[in-house]
Amino acid sequence: MEFFVKSGNPAKQRAGCVIAGVFARRKLSPAAKELDEACKGALSQAMRRGDIEGREGETVVLHGLSGLVCDRVLLVGLGRERDFSDKAYIRATEEAVRAVRKTGAVDAVSYLTDLVVRKRDRRWTVLRAAMASGALGYRFVQCKSKPDPDHSKLNRITFNVPSRSDLAEAEEALRTATALNAGMVLTRDLSNLPGNRCTPTDLANTGRELASSYRSIKTTVLDEKKMENLGMGALLSVSKGSREPATFTVMEYLQGPKKAKPVVLVGKGLTFDAGGISLKPAQAMDEMKYDMCGGAAVFGTMKAVAELGLPINLVGIVPASENLPDGMANKPGDIVTSMSGQTIEILNTDAEGRLLLCDALTYVERNYDPDCVIDMATLTGAVIVALGNHATGVFANQPALAKSLITAGDYMGDRAWELPLWDDYESALRSPFADVANVGGREAGSVTAAVFLHRFARKLRWAHLDIAGTAWTQKPKGATARPVPLLLQFLTQRLHESS
Repeated sequence: MEFFVKSGNPAKQRAGCVIAGVFARRKLSPAAKELDEACKGALSQAMRRGDIEGREGETVVLHGLSGLVCDRVLLVGLGRERDFSDKAYIRATEEAVRAVRKTGAVDAVSYLTDLVVRKRDRRWTVLRAAMASGALGYRFVQCKSKPDPDHSKLNRITFNVPSRSDLAEAEEALRTATALNAGMVLTRDLSNLPGNRCTPTDLANTGRELASSYRSIKTTVLDEKKMENLGMGALLSVSKGSREPATFTVMEYLQGPKKAKPVVLVGKGLTFDAGGISLKPAQAMDEMKYDMCGGAAVFGTMKAVAELGLPINLVGIVPASENLPDGMANKPGDIVTSMSGQTIEILNTDAEGRLLLCDALTYVERNYDPDCVIDMATLTGAVIVALGNHATGVFANQPALAKSLITAGDYMGDRAWELPLWDDYESALRSPFADVANVGGREAGSVTAAVFLHRFARKLRWAHLDIAGTAWTQKPKGATARPVPLLLQFLTQRLHESS
């Protein structure tokens, strides 16, 4: 799908379809009024016939209207004008694009980006429209011998803005959206691949491929021997139960000022998680291919940043393994020594992601002097109990960092919510035999997991994103590429704040 921006009269657009909005009670948006005047009231006549009332999500396609040079006009309901919000705007955009894809239109011009959305700027309307349109065109067909045909002919959408003075801002937004969509496609593709087609080695090769595609990225991959020499006993204890070797991928994008400290992103790369000896139930175990969504998000964010050529310093790290039952696998009660030197009693082998992340955090501390570190992982089912599937759980040891991440997520519709990181929860992780246990009790599982990780990040400006509820969906089943939008906006915010 190609995206463009322009500023022009809707009645003069030579396109397969022109998209305009209708508010509740049959109130035409400004662009729809212009179209109605040009076609001598044909839109008003369609509303009087009851074809559309303006309720949220309604659509109607009108063909062959005299006075217009476009092939068809698509009207989409916006709901009540006084209630028109970002949520209503995104829904209208999605429903409009879905409807156009069902027609024979090859291209479309959307005037929804002309609309004023409460508390949102022009950059936002164009950015979010391009994001929503791109997501609707995503298809995962890599594992089908005969993919279902995509009958849609739509391959180009132009977003209109009210005046020529808006074009520069709109073009910047479109450039961001195009790079973001590319990163999100990579993230979704990696996440949707099954465990036999996306191994730790495959994730490492993805890092190498990014370095081959972008001169701005330098990739280093540590094998198990190098990890052993570094003392990554926690990470390697997880991979012992698998025939697939663990990998540790480090990607450096150092395009900012030489003295500027980098942001470091760390993503959990469990390419399949059966739970180890603490075996998971068989039901929905296939979804454990998504346990590497944190790592996939790091790859996607690196790609988006490289596409944009942002003048920042960024490091992406993906520790990767499988977690399977085997004679060599971790056993409940085993004690392992992490790279930091802290010993960990493994009470539940299904709490393995934190064993990868804790060694990765120690690696960051010893090899970089970061401005901040953000790790992301499908870490706990408990975060779904707390927040459902709408918000990512945020834990941070600095309030300003948490606030910045939440603000970025709100702007991109990739919402997040802060949960506590209090020392009170430390007691749940006490072990009589080691420095710390890898799990607490049933209560506050996502919190105690974050508290565990914080033991290895106390010297860092650090945040943890628990994406177990947001990285993939059940209906339709598939990866969402969250939190790539949040991360890219966070990095963009920091860049603007420092300039």
